[in-house]
Amino acid sequence: MADPASYRPKSSDIPTDPGVYRFKDPHGRIIYVGKANNLRSRLGSYFVNANTLPPKTRTMVHTAAAVEWTTVASEQEAIQLEYTWIKEFTPRFNIMYRDDKTYPYLAVTMNEKYPRVMVMRGDKRKGVKYFGPFHPAKAIRETVDRMLRVFPIRSCSAGVFRRAQLADRPCLMGYIDKCAAPCVNRISEEDHYALAEDFVSFMNGDVRPYLRELEQHMSQAVSDLRYEDAARYRDDIEALKKVFERNAVVLPENTEADIFAFAEDELEAAFQVFHVRDGRIRGQRGWVVEKVEDTTKPQLIEQLLLQVYGDMDDTERIPHEVLVPVLPENSEQVEQWMTKRRGAKIDLRVPQRGTKRQLLGTVEENADGALRLHKSQRSGDITARSAALRELQEALEFDQPLLRIEAYDISHVQGTNVVGSMVVFEDGLPKKRDYRKFNVTGDAARDDTAAMDDVLTRRFKNFLRDQADAPVVLSGALETDEADAVDDPKKFSYPPSLVVVDGGLAQVNAAQQALLDLGIDDIPVVGLAKRLEELWIPGDDFPMVLPRSSQGLYLLQRLRDESHRFAIQAHRSKRSKSMIQSALDEVPGLGEKRRKDLLKHFGSLKKVRQASVDDLQQISGIGPKLAQTIYDTLAAEAGATEQGKLQS
Repeated sequence: MADPASYRPKSSDIPTDPGVYRFKDPHGRIIYVGKANNLRSRLGSYFVNANTLPPKTRTMVHTAAAVEWTTVASEQEAIQLEYTWIKEFTPRFNIMYRDDKTYPYLAVTMNEKYPRVMVMRGDKRKGVKYFGPFHPAKAIRETVDRMLRVFPIRSCSAGVFRRAQLADRPCLMGYIDKCAAPCVNRISEEDHYALAEDFVSFMNGDVRPYLRELEQHMSQAVSDLRYEDAARYRDDIEALKKVFERNAVVLPENTEADIFAFAEDELEAAFQVFHVRDGRIRGQRGWVVEKVEDTTKPQLIEQLLLQVYGDMDDTERIPHEVLVPVLPENSEQVEQWMTKRRGAKIDLRVPQRGTKRQLLGTVEENADGALRLHKSQRSGDITARSAALRELQEALEFDQPLLRIEAYDISHVQGTNVVGSMVVFEDGLPKKRDYRKFNVTGDAARDDTAAMDDVLTRRFKNFLRDQADAPVVLSGALETDEADAVDDPKKFSYPPSLVVVDGGLAQVNAAQQALLDLGIDDIPVVGLAKRLEELWIPGDDFPMVLPRSSQGLYLLQRLRDESHRFAIQAHRSKRSKSMIQSALDEVPGLGEKRRKDLLKHFGSLKKVRQASVDDLQQISGIGPKLAQTIYDTLAAEAGATEQGKLQS
């Protein structure tokens, strides 16, 4: 742990201007980003008596090895730069607002030739229209089911759609009139797209034109004595009304607002937001964050608004009103920043009375309940992770905590398509952004030990190169005139506290030797053997056996299994590509573009093999002669494979 006095800048060197500051660890990694109206005053508060600092702030300043700052012209620029750097570097000591659950959205893929309606979770995609979030997930499925009665757009996957096209027969949704069946040309591409646009328009709140049109159709059907059609229109109207009236009217119909509230304790805070559109609660989201510094309520709200609306790609979804329990410290600057993001005026305020104040109270109750639920669910998990890291550290007799652990594995089939995997756990949790895979070729692919040596040598050669290329970490201002000139973090520049390999004494000794050959002797290596779950340490003739109930053993098993899963996944992907490439490469006269067209059209090599000569000619550029050549070559290859199986 570093002594803050070792890198404390002189007070006279720190400007009194507004700016953004960054704390860095000994490896140059940014671990905290903050902003200040007066940099000298703010940074000085970090270097007072350590006993007076909050626990996590004290940990942060002792983890850091340097502090840098960049001055800006105004508080508005400081807000923007702080948000940009937090998003870019994800510092471990900053508050990061992550959803307390993965909420389902109703999505319409308007970027496809035949748009599809689906339930989607996770990251947003460009060109896809999203509605929600919905909670529970059952609500969105009921909504889709009712909407497809009136707007029968495609809801099937790409595979189902392609099979229906090839078979010239729609799926079940087409037969029950909940899909217009564009797969079999019951509706044109243009009309289906227009149907999808109507679906989106209705979900955006443009309801009355569709209800009026259906009511007119129902009246006309009754006049014409077409009672079955009238009954169908009646059911469609009822379905749309149920979708529209799912949420009770709580505010005037022209109300567009996001209402935020939170509950907190000494360590964590839970946030909730209700999305009100057309006077109705259209969705709800929640976040739980770990408080790093002695953060005030205005600071928490400011960081929340910057991250929520900064990450929003579709800025049209930002409402006219944003209601919060307390205003941010720089409320005017935050409001200007949000207005700039939306492109129209935003009213950021605290509701004082009336229906909006009552609804804020409801959001606060939800936040309080979310915090209690999070505490009860996470307490066991946090305790287990802490116990696992502590047990492992004590068993291996390490002085430093195991903040970052890397695990490695090799996957292949009889020495072909050899792939190595590297997975990373930080604070006992997977950090998938840092996962890496290595293709192993040549002499290194002759056996697992040589492959492991190759993977570790490449990984830590990159580490040494990144360390050599990294700029010297100095206390004080970063010598640049550009606020955004901070180097990107190096891919391999962070050393692990522990390296775990899959295997026994031979594998762990080989891994240790690979590091020693590079001159690295301060990174410990262990191996976990599958048979008896023994823990092997380089140079020891006998393994260490951890108790079966040990949380440390459980953590090692998770690391080993995750590295094994990631290696197999990479190997299968590589093997699949090589098999497809080798089969189609044997076809005389078939170029790379036609190969890609074949796979894109049929979906897989198996489907290409099953295609007839006439089917193959559907691809642009493939005539009767080439189609016959493709068919004969793949048939001969399949026959040879089958004969080989019989002989074996």
